[in-house]
Amino acid sequence: MRLTTRGRYAVTAMLDLALHGDKGPISLADISQRQEISLSYLEQLFAKLRQMDLVSSVRGPGGGYRLSRDCTAINVAEIIDAVNESIDATSCNGKGNCQNGGVCLTHYLWDDLSQQIHRFLSGITLDSLVQQQEVRPVMLSGAE
Repeated sequence: MRLTTRGRYAVTAMLDLALHGDKGPISLADISQRQEISLSYLEQLFAKLRQMDLVSSVRGPGGGYRLSRDCTAINVAEIIDAVNESIDATSCNGKGNCQNGGVCLTHYLWDDLSQQIHRFLSGITLDSLVQQQEVRPVMLSGAE
């Protein structure tokens, strides 16, 4: 099982938005610069995040993105799911056709692990990440 850059970058960008959102709408260019994520990649991610109503866009001068809900109401699993990232430890992508079209010996073990990981990430909100003591120094070191 592996979380790809798509999921990692989506969570990073959303956390950046939560940390800096008190300043008004945040541009993707600002997130790109602070987090060293390609602007075009962020545009793709934010299109999906907007479709899933996790962010809203503000047009015009001073525009950008803001969280659609309070950061206490957005969890990490939602963000990862929004960008079509799979948290799946099975070799069959959860389909149960791992061994000659049937379930392999360890399918249910890995399927249960996948569900446990999803539950774990569902219990972590953006707010809980913002409140972590380790996040503040990192945020301040990237401040403009």
